[in-house]
Amino acid sequence: MSQAQTFEPTTAARPAAHRWRLQVVHRTRFHYTGPVRSSYNEARLTPESSNRQTTLRSKVEIEPVATAYAYRDYWGSTVTAFDLHSPHAELVVTGTSIVEAGPELGGHDRVGWSGLRAREVRQQFGELLSPTPLTAMDDDVVVQARTAVGETHPHEAGPLICRFVRDHMDYLSGSTNVKTNAMQAWTKGQGVCQDISHVTVGLLRALGLPARYVSGYLHPTPGAEIGQPVTGESHAWVEWWDGGWNAFDPTNSVEIGTRHVTLGRGRDYGDVPPFKGLFSGPRSEGHTVTVEVTRLA
Repeated sequence: MSQAQTFEPTTAARPAAHRWRLQVVHRTRFHYTGPVRSSYNEARLTPESSNRQTTLRSKVEIEPVATAYAYRDYWGSTVTAFDLHSPHAELVVTGTSIVEAGPELGGHDRVGWSGLRAREVRQQFGELLSPTPLTAMDDDVVVQARTAVGETHPHEAGPLICRFVRDHMDYLSGSTNVKTNAMQAWTKGQGVCQDISHVTVGLLRALGLPARYVSGYLHPTPGAEIGQPVTGESHAWVEWWDGGWNAFDPTNSVEIGTRHVTLGRGRDYGDVPPFKGLFSGPRSEGHTVTVEVTRLA
């Protein structure tokens, strides 16, 4: 088994009362009907370090053995890229990280709606103001969202849109797939965190707020015991800009904090999938994904 990339800062931050130290083990296992001749893959399994989150240690392991290299993509996510050219009937990719996570630190000067309409803002955030195939929302839904926001300041409009979406959509595991777009999920009235985030991002942009999709993990237990591993899942939430970035988890209607681990950001899920690749050989029998999260401190 090869260790593709390991990150270990020279100085580790000490756990504080407003932070949790979390270990995340994300394992993806692919099965094939016969030996695959070659495959080309990318994994986005390395958490970021930011003002609210410090990645103390992170590694990506690959089986069978492969030579890998890491780079930062256009959106700033760490990508572990590798290819295999020896026959293999199974591929296992495991990302293991230890992270200290907490709430956002500090504030920023906020702009109003007129400031958001300024040419320089539109130019700077053009990609995060435009709809994508996964986030585009119909005009009638945008009108409803605009009514829910009313005359509030952009800073208040963000959380209102998050709650507007959650009031109209139920979380239901397995109700959609990675190709489901925002309007399809909205019409069904249900989806997973990916769908709820896509709808929210689409409406924020339609109202004039630059918005981005965030990929990561969530510890499912607010009062988690230290040292107790639990089954987790990949998670998604949103951020919007009103002079600075604000983060919110619309699926759970909570601010981002000690239980959230950020992997990366983009326009939608398509920019930050945990794993993607191509292979040559017999058809795939599918794949399994497990995520284990443990609070260490």
